[in-house]
Amino acid sequence: MTRKKVLRHKAIIDELGSSPSMRVGELSVVLGVTKETIRRDLEELSEQNVISRTYGGAVLRQPSEAVLSERHKEKREERSAMAKVAVPLLKGAKTIMIGSGATTVHVAKRIAFEMNNITVITHSFGVATVLSLNPTIKVIMAPGEYYASEGAVHGAQAVRFLSELSADWAILGASGITSTGPSDALMEAADVYRSMIAQSECCMITADHTKFDRQAIAQFSHWSDIDFLITDKVPSEPLRKQLVAESVDIKLTTP
Repeated sequence: MTRKKVLRHKAIIDELGSSPSMRVGELSVVLGVTKETIRRDLEELSEQNVISRTYGGAVLRQPSEAVLSERHKEKREERSAMAKVAVPLLKGAKTIMIGSGATTVHVAKRIAFEMNNITVITHSFGVATVLSLNPTIKVIMAPGEYYASEGAVHGAQAVRFLSELSADWAILGASGITSTGPSDALMEAADVYRSMIAQSECCMITADHTKFDRQAIAQFSHWSDIDFLITDKVPSEPLRKQLVAESVDIKLTTP
């Protein structure tokens, strides 16, 4: 590899480090080379597992998230506190869609103790299990391909099933939170989340501060489609400004 290419690859990585995702045209302008050159560079960096290609651009590759069973052992107090903030917002809801994840299971557990006579639609076995503590809650499981690492089902069948239903709320977690929107480390999960958002009147994202300014591989929404972000710390100023501009209500566990 020539020194010029090495320097160009480093420059691309530096650009993606400061801007979580960039398009080919933007990188071409910034680095002063053709789009064809940028595309070849991105393919090489992708083969080295340094970046992940997106439609028309690239993002830095993030370390894979730990499997759900491991994530459940972390940040229990923070997740419990977020659930305490989230559930009062659901007052009056009759039908709720809940995505998979460690934090959403905590929210579901609090729903089981504080809400009655509602219907919950989910693709997460963990969510369904904790809701079973309350016999007045009707749980509807989406069908699909089972992913053991997440304890949830995904795939076209799940998406199609959800597209035929509607809900008052969607409650979702996220692997990454950037100014462009929430994202997930699993593309199949992102497909399910898009469907839940599309079929719900309101949507909240529950994510702790370690997800801030981190871009996962699959963005599943723009902030214009999200009503609340439930979190444990104030986001960085650029991120906070974007959330405010998009009318996202930030709810903190500690004011």
